Amino acid sequence: MSEKSSASGSDEDVEPESVQPVEFGGVLSKWTNYIHGWQDRWVVLKNNALSYYKSEDEREYGCRGSLCLSKAVITPHEFDECRFDISVNDSVWYLRAEDPEHRLQWIESIELHKAESGYGSESSLRRHGSMLSLTSAASALSATSTSSFKKGHRLCEKLAEMETFRDILCRQVDTLQKYFDSCADAVSKDEFHRDKVEEDEDDFPAASRPDGECCYNNNGSKEKLFAPASPKGINGIDFKGEAITFKATTAGILSTLSHCIELMVKREDSWQKRLDKELEKRRRVEDAYKSTVHELKKKSHYGGPDYEEGPNSLINEDEFFDAVEAALDRQDKIEEQCQSEKVRIPRLTPVPPGDVYSSIGTHRFATKVEEMVQNHMTYSLQDVGGDANWQLVIEEGEMKVYRREVEENGIVLDPLKATHAVKGVTGHEVCHYFWDTAVRLDWETTIENFNVVETLSDNAVIVYQTHKRVWPATQRDVLYLSAIRKILATNENDPDTWLVCNFSVDHENAAPSNRCIRAKINVAMICQTLVSPPEGDKEISRNNILCKITYVANVNPGGWAPASVLRAVAKREYPKFLKRFTSYVQEKTSGKAILF
Repeated sequence: MSEKSSASGSDEDVEPESVQPVEFGGVLSKWTNYIHGWQDRWVVLKNNALSYYKSEDEREYGCRGSLCLSKAVITPHEFDECRFDISVNDSVWYLRAEDPEHRLQWIESIELHKAESGYGSESSLRRHGSMLSLTSAASALSATSTSSFKKGHRLCEKLAEMETFRDILCRQVDTLQKYFDSCADAVSKDEFHRDKVEEDEDDFPAASRPDGECCYNNNGSKEKLFAPASPKGINGIDFKGEAITFKATTAGILSTLSHCIELMVKREDSWQKRLDKELEKRRRVEDAYKSTVHELKKKSHYGGPDYEEGPNSLINEDEFFDAVEAALDRQDKIEEQCQSEKVRIPRLTPVPPGDVYSSIGTHRFATKVEEMVQNHMTYSLQDVGGDANWQLVIEEGEMKVYRREVEENGIVLDPLKATHAVKGVTGHEVCHYFWDTAVRLDWETTIENFNVVETLSDNAVIVYQTHKRVWPATQRDVLYLSAIRKILATNENDPDTWLVCNFSVDHENAAPSNRCIRAKINVAMICQTLVSPPEGDKEISRNNILCKITYVANVNPGGWAPASVLRAVAKREYPKFLKRFTSYVQEKTSGKAILF
């Protein structure tokens, strides 16, 4: 029975260890930063800690980050059913599951691990052997009891006296206890001896006893005489002296206690005032701490997914505008530095003859391309100077930029139109460099990456490109068909005209993703070459040619960016784009043969 009992007892002791939460792992999308946004990560829940790895295969190389769950706060997102946030102090992880069911499963598992984490739970106390000893607690309390009164010097002295009296009293109690024990032993021995003598008297005559052992009472009877037990003779203890000393010690203790009480009563008022001051000071410090923590959390989270572009963004329009302006300024500085350090690599990009670009084509988008070309040639070249719907927003030298404000369902769809005149280049050259993907990154600084999804013909390609993110706006990508066309002249006075049109299409190899917002575009660049006759018999040089550029853009950016921000960015970036691109074309064609 004892063995069974002990066995069952040991089983009960280890039972909490056996119900520890099991390891849990899976793929979650984690917010990395405002540049890369959401990225899939392998997340593991083990030993009351949440760790993540770049992928499941890279677990052996160590985790990229870890959170202790003992003080973690799990917050399901108010609007996103798949998202939940985990925060520990000022560190926050933004996580997204693939569906609401997986989010619930993760939250429940994390809460289970959190309940078993730290030193607060019963199982953790049993695991760590942290059962508190009452003896050690009492001794610690005794050791620190006097330290709280060190502010009062006299009180400290009185307490020291109390300690001395206590030691003396303890020694006296021990001495008196020994005396009382000796007395009890002597009395018990005397009673035992008296009983034995009386029994002997009953059995033997009194005459047989020595006279010295008997005494006579007043009534003439004899009584056995025993030597009295002297207290002083017991272990040499002076009972009377010890009693007097004991009384004096207790009197000293009572007197010292009385003095202590008087001192404490006198200091109670000052202590209470100090306490009130400290409580008020603490309240102010706590209020300041809460305010500071709130601001720090706001700053630390600033840049997280809750502060980026979205229907429930916590950032207001002014902050959004300032953040975009600051990000664009940083990009401009980086671009200026790169341009100053860049050494252009000569690219052998021969420009094909115009006949290659004059054909309509036979690919599946040929009809749509022809429709776009005719629409742009009909409407884009119309003069907007007298149209009240168009507003002149920028005028720098030969360049003018117009805008017509249009909104649909709260999204800015402002058509933009720019006119420019560039000397020394032809319309063929300008349109070629605008269309050629081989040199796109030489002059386009807003693109992060791009690739040709499909080549439809010699003069038409489908391109997918992602643009650099400007926080807090969400990153945009575009999938469009780009076609270059030489416009055939209807009479001999028509200038040599070229056109590049880019318009959004769909393609199975470039489906929209959650990482970017897919923008829709309809853009055209129409270039006309004007030639002034040279003097005498001189040949036509680049000094005799002028390219008149008409650029139109209809862009649906999608998303939830404020209208004021989109219009400000367009007003700022379009002129820079035109000047940057035309300067690149002039640089590429300088000193080369003219290509009409």
